[in-house]
Amino acid sequence: MKLKLLLTLALAGLVFTSTRAAEYAPHVGLQTWTCRNMSFDEMVAFAEKHGLKHIQAIGKHIDPMGSLDDAKKKKAILDAKGMSFYTFGVAGTFPEKEKNRKLFDFAKAMGIKVIIVEPKNDKALWDGLEELVKEYDIKLAIHNHGKESVYGTPEKVWSVLKDRDARIGVCMDVGHLTGAGFDAGKEFVNYKGRVHDIHLKDKKTEKTADGKTTILDVMVGTGDANYTGLLAELKKAHWPGVMAIETDNATYAKEPTEFVTGAVKFVKDHAK
Repeated sequence: MKLKLLLTLALAGLVFTSTRAAEYAPHVGLQTWTCRNMSFDEMVAFAEKHGLKHIQAIGKHIDPMGSLDDAKKKKAILDAKGMSFYTFGVAGTFPEKEKNRKLFDFAKAMGIKVIIVEPKNDKALWDGLEELVKEYDIKLAIHNHGKESVYGTPEKVWSVLKDRDARIGVCMDVGHLTGAGFDAGKEFVNYKGRVHDIHLKDKKTEKTADGKTTILDVMVGTGDANYTGLLAELKKAHWPGVMAIETDNATYAKEPTEFVTGAVKFVKDHAK
């Protein structure tokens, strides 16, 4: 009788786990660099129209070093629409710890749990940032740009992460990671739970007529990024973060509707 009960409980657990995995889909949000040609109000209306509730803002749309009263007014506008500034970035940082405190005060006031940064790889600067991470219990996520940038490869990112608090992690820009020659799914696993945010972007490497290599920003799912592998790993991990839609393509940014709707549809169709 006891064995039968244990088997029943085990089976129920398997059913619950498989159902939970089957129902998983990553949150999709908006990196407002995509709407860099819009005002704050235009960006909010655009996000609302496309059902995007998780907003990662750039400085044009909210200033973390500006008036907190002004920032709170913008937060109230999002709150009323069931939206949120879930993060901000890429945020500027200073060598001096106390100058960076205002960034954390801003995040606390906005209810932001993770800040996207890309500071110099300087030990004293990171020591100060880590102290603020511990004091405020707010995460930092290192953003990667091209391969030659300060955090352009996972090895460069790990040079900071390896000796730091686990709340210091990664904002994995899939487009730039792909352009640098890395597989996003594999690197997500290799980051061992330290991926706090993802930029939903795609890049394609092509040869020009003169034989040079160029990296193009393309529609999500049409480039070189291994999104099949990444989405599978996100599902395995039941990753709770946000994939923020972002484009560096100036043409898409002029009228981002096609790019954004395409990205939302791509994730919906492939995160199964």
